[in-house]
Amino acid sequence: MQRRAFFGAAAAAAAVAAMPALGQAQATKASRIKQGLWKVNFGADATLTFDQECAIAARLGARGFDVIQAADWPTLRKYGLDPLMVGPGKTDYLAGLIHPEIHDQVYAGIVEQAELCARNNVKRIGLTAGQRRGLAYNVAADNAVAICKRLAPRLEAAGVILCIENVNDRRPDPDLSRADMVFGHWDWGMEVVERVASPSVKLLCDIYHLQIMDGDVTSRIRRDIKQIAHIHVAGVPARKEIDGRQELNYRMIAGVIADTGYDGYVCHEWRLTPGADPVKSIAESLAIMNV
Repeated sequence: MQRRAFFGAAAAAAAVAAMPALGQAQATKASRIKQGLWKVNFGADATLTFDQECAIAARLGARGFDVIQAADWPTLRKYGLDPLMVGPGKTDYLAGLIHPEIHDQVYAGIVEQAELCARNNVKRIGLTAGQRRGLAYNVAADNAVAICKRLAPRLEAAGVILCIENVNDRRPDPDLSRADMVFGHWDWGMEVVERVASPSVKLLCDIYHLQIMDGDVTSRIRRDIKQIAHIHVAGVPARKEIDGRQELNYRMIAGVIADTGYDGYVCHEWRLTPGADPVKSIAESLAIMNV
């Protein structure tokens, strides 16, 4: 092991060992919102092992992680955590649901992922609707409805929810947006899931993207919560921590979410500010949403 990596790992282990009091206080405090993390919360150059990240997450009261590969699910569960939402497996994340020429592949990929989830008690699969690539919005919506209606019986039988994510296309940095996304404006996705009318086809409400594309965040959450099966949070505009350096009042938003009776997960998808302490940032962000 290189000297720098050794001391980074040693410091990480010391941080885990030193945090029980903080973690237990967070974990035992009653909250109406179930929260989860992403690996990006620990930083782009994190020296922690996934075991160490899971130990921190568990001690801080998180319920699990999003988008963790199946090979690492046993590590999550060793710490009492769960894979809260997984990716679409072999399905093309950016082609999504709206291109009929690949619907057979989409169907096969999502069914395979749903069956894997059913065998492992994983409940949510996340996917974008896709990039338009010249499609009109109404045609894209019709295509998404068609494949989702085809998938719905298999998803329902597996007890798995397909969560279609809204994504902004207004930022030039690909880490902050995706170009040409069909489901940028919230009401496009609402039309699709209402037409599909299945308990296994819902929306993933990414509040960061929602604020950039439409705003009016809490009104939309109150109105549409029955169609929301998963929520992501990140600071606007830089997609960093959800603290006072960004434009949304996430403490207020947390109260609105909790008051709706929402029983899904709120997962932190923000990127750690360079140089920040990941344990401190995660603890503070969890506390903001802990209502």
